[in-house]
Amino acid sequence: MSKPIIVILAAGMGSRYGGLKQIDKVGKNGEVLLDYSVFDAKRAGFGKAVFIIRRDIEADFRELVLSRIAGNFPCELAFQEMDSLIPPGALAKSKEVNRTKPWGTAHALLCARNLIDAPFTVINADDFYGREAFEAMVSFFAGCQAVSQSAGVAGGATGEGAIVPYSLEKTLSPQGTVTRGVCEIKDGYLASVEELTAIAREADGKIYNTGADGSKQYLPDTSPVSMNFWGFPPSVFDSLQRHFDDFLGSSAGQPKAECYLPTAADWLIKNGLLKIRSLEADSPWFGVTYREDREAAFKRLAEFTAAGVYPQELWE
Repeated sequence: MSKPIIVILAAGMGSRYGGLKQIDKVGKNGEVLLDYSVFDAKRAGFGKAVFIIRRDIEADFRELVLSRIAGNFPCELAFQEMDSLIPPGALAKSKEVNRTKPWGTAHALLCARNLIDAPFTVINADDFYGREAFEAMVSFFAGCQAVSQSAGVAGGATGEGAIVPYSLEKTLSPQGTVTRGVCEIKDGYLASVEELTAIAREADGKIYNTGADGSKQYLPDTSPVSMNFWGFPPSVFDSLQRHFDDFLGSSAGQPKAECYLPTAADWLIKNGLLKIRSLEADSPWFGVTYREDREAAFKRLAEFTAAGVYPQELWE
């Protein structure tokens, strides 16, 4: 099987965190959170990492991240800027409303398209997913390869994607609201996913999303949610570009509109362009949405290292 690629979304602005959380140290030897994801991906059988970053953090990223990883695992950089891949008309509309930020995670993935020629997994730089999630995705890709070979399909892809969902209650931050793609799963496949941007546990002990109009939407604790752990065949890019073009057509004049991967996945499903399998992985999750989350992440990683899940030195 062609070794799958791990794609890491690391171009975020970190507005709630108050800084560049994708390169903030959380390991005792200076590791950042994505070090552990790349390490897990490598030992699960991935063959290359593609990091999507902004040009203005390239020097720091090379010094603080690639200086450790690149000698141990093949790495490439892709760059997401506000004007990357944006047609002149849409770019002009965005400048009229003084837009300053890129266009979201679906846009980020398109910025790495020319570096991806094999089945790939997309993850966030500021989330910890656990080795079980990477192993489940590699098994999925191997199954797709076997099916495509038996069917005589070139390229080792069956046209299916995958997601490793997590239980909502385990993905909240005590520091404030979070954004999650709330999933509906039927017969082992993702039926829909809705990106909700203000989820928190409230005083009554229940979890709600607060809409832009102040309305409350109750969400069960065990709701499966996307943490942007997606698996896709490389053939997805043509459809993803169509979705992003549609997004620009309706939202180029909005200063803060973003094209999210969960929303794109929902569009792909509803238009019959991709089936997305839901994978089961008994895998922990934690992240650093807010700066106050960092200490908890540091502690958990230290516990994993003490338990032998990770070596004392990730990259020797």
